Amino acid sequence: MIKKVLKFGGTSVGSIERIRHVAKIIEKEIKQGNSVIAVVSAMAGKTNELLNLSKNISTDFNKRELDVLLSTGEQITSALLAGALTNLNINAKSWLNWQIPILTEGEHSNARIINMHVEQINNFLKQKGVAVIPGFQGIMRNGDISTIGRGGSDATAVAIAKIFQTDICEIYTDVDGVYSTDPNKIPVAKKIEKISYDEMLELSSLGAKVMQSSAVQTAMMYNIPLEVKSTFTNRDGTQIFEQENIDYKKSVTGVAYSKDDSKITIIGVEDKPGVAANLFEPLNNAQINVDMVIQNISSDQKTTDITFTVKREDILKTIDILKKNKKIDYKKITKNDKVAKVSIVGAGMVSTPGVTYKMFKALADEKINILAISTSEIKLSVIIDEKNILNSIKKLHTVFDLD
Repeated sequence: MIKKVLKFGGTSVGSIERIRHVAKIIEKEIKQGNSVIAVVSAMAGKTNELLNLSKNISTDFNKRELDVLLSTGEQITSALLAGALTNLNINAKSWLNWQIPILTEGEHSNARIINMHVEQINNFLKQKGVAVIPGFQGIMRNGDISTIGRGGSDATAVAIAKIFQTDICEIYTDVDGVYSTDPNKIPVAKKIEKISYDEMLELSSLGAKVMQSSAVQTAMMYNIPLEVKSTFTNRDGTQIFEQENIDYKKSVTGVAYSKDDSKITIIGVEDKPGVAANLFEPLNNAQINVDMVIQNISSDQKTTDITFTVKREDILKTIDILKKNKKIDYKKITKNDKVAKVSIVGAGMVSTPGVTYKMFKALADEKINILAISTSEIKLSVIIDEKNILNSIKKLHTVFDLD
């Protein structure tokens, strides 16, 4: 018998017909003698619908009450799936976050799962029962319902796989695996059969929407095997596991992109120790995530230009904070909110010379100007004008033999 976590995303449970289909997938696992914990997202579009309801009340809706509201989406799906399984004569039961309980800490809308009670559910699994659990949510020590961020059902599934010590965590979605780039943009994108945690973490954090990055990180920390597969086909999915178990034939595994970035440059900052800390401290306090950072020191070594990127939705708030910051002196601030980030990812980059040149040459051939660069051992990211994003993805996909 294999103990599994099966996580079903919003599109997988987007209608009653699809929920019945998910119940059939679980029925097949039960007939094979496997033990199943099912983790579900809200039905596709439901979270946005609930969010819009809150905005009709107030543009500054109370965060505690927002968590109470948004958590109902997954609770609805849990009850419907448990009912569909019962209708197939399968012993099934839904558990809400406070019934297990799933314990969290942190802030509302951005909590973290720290533990959960296992005895009740483990006893139910021993009775050949299917436990259906809502993703994306938990309960704080003070009894408040909390949510763990958009896409948090992945994080719930991986946390359950860790705490319940399951053999595997399968992520069911509307695509049959992880692709070398977005197959909706590049029809010749290729499904990746096996990928390392590190590569998947980079791809998910860089814009690939197949899995939430925090879920991949947890799986990597605790060596939990993952598989991404389609709810709607019987094809094999993409296996995600330790880097040592993967045979790398190519230097680059995939091309990722994001279109929600903006670039800010502070020109003429006095170059002295502590200036960067003074610059970024108030942004950290405001919970603004700073991504790529580039510093250019002037020839007289007295001033410097600092360029960095933030999410597009944070650009006005960021500039307002910078202008109010009395700890830094500068000549002017420039911004560009029409940029995109394009990245190549591959564990094989470490041992393959010339990857950086190849990427830059490919973009130059398309007359695409690079505005900023960021590198790591297995990733190379550039900021470019948003209008060039499709051309850049196509070119890099071809140049690195990913078609």
